Amino acid sequence: MRNETRGTLELTLAMVLSGTLGVFVVEAGASPFVVVFFRCLFGALALGAYSLARGFLTGHGLTPRTFGLAALGGALIVFNWVFLFEAYEATSISLATVVYHTQPFFLVLFGAVVLRERIAAAKVGWLVVAFAGLVLVSGVRPGDTASLAGLGYALAAAVLYALSTLVTKRITGVRPHLIALVQVTTGIPLLLPFADFGEVSGLGAGWGWLAGLGLLHTGVMYVLMYAAYQKLPTAKIAVLAFTYPAVAMLVDWLVYGHHIGLVQALGVPLIVLASLKVTLGRAAAPAPRTAARVPAAASPAATRSG
Repeated sequence: MRNETRGTLELTLAMVLSGTLGVFVVEAGASPFVVVFFRCLFGALALGAYSLARGFLTGHGLTPRTFGLAALGGALIVFNWVFLFEAYEATSISLATVVYHTQPFFLVLFGAVVLRERIAAAKVGWLVVAFAGLVLVSGVRPGDTASLAGLGYALAAAVLYALSTLVTKRITGVRPHLIALVQVTTGIPLLLPFADFGEVSGLGAGWGWLAGLGLLHTGVMYVLMYAAYQKLPTAKIAVLAFTYPAVAMLVDWLVYGHHIGLVQALGVPLIVLASLKVTLGRAAAPAPRTAARVPAAASPAATRSG
């Protein structure tokens, strides 16, 4: 099997897994802080075991600086997950996922503000298109406070994702698996003060969903994505990344009967097209090489996207 074909299959499977993330979160039956805590715990076990088996822990390349940057990125990532999971509860998996995919636009804006990168006129135009799509997709009425809160949570998650991406791009010489391992491990003590562990006594089958989030949606998914990124051009990665929201919307409809209305549906292609244009535009521009460089739209975490 050709390398690119194999990479395409690996990334497609990873994005399909991403699309089922919301169901695992909802079915776990715990608060977002508890869900994220156990995702970090099980994810750290999975990534740690994989890294140990592959020998990645030898000559890891971590320094106090890169470790600190990875930990900072981890803090941003875990609270990004908390906000995203709050959005699932406040609105729906479909709407939260689509709004969450405004991440590339925040990355462009932060690049302009923090790194003093110039925003081309074409990107400004795509930002306007994305904003129009966001307004259509939200479908929020003035009195619909729950949906408005869900929209806010999803946007907050997208902002934290973009910030984590900026931090992670400054890490060089470290395998992305190890960066992800540091990030999820950071989340374990970080979330301890916020998680109410009294909830877990009655979870029952919820433990299976929590384990799945860590083992499948963090361990297996990250490994698949990192393997695929080595084999695929950036443009193909950006395109395949949109398998994630497509699957999320399909699963939300099949499992929970949630579907977006006609007006909201008009906004989805606007966000997808604008996000794709901005992502491919960034990929075409020269950028510093990093060990964990990942397109902004690839996934819901900064070092994978996943």
